[in-house]
Amino acid sequence: MRTKLILAIAAAVISLGGTGLWFLISERQEAQERREKFFGSTNKHPTSGGEKMKIEW
Repeated sequence: MRTKLILAIAAAVISLGGTGLWFLISERQEAQERREKFFGSTNKHPTSGGEKMKIEW
């Protein structure tokens, strides 16, 4: 009886932790997309790959 209770509690904690982690990751991704839409994409001027950054005034 006690072992089943411990396993049930452990399963509940793991499932809640996984759900919370998934929510946190998806919220960060949505915030990044909103930021890119508001400020403009940062991918327009790559700084790596041999291409120099273009400066627009």
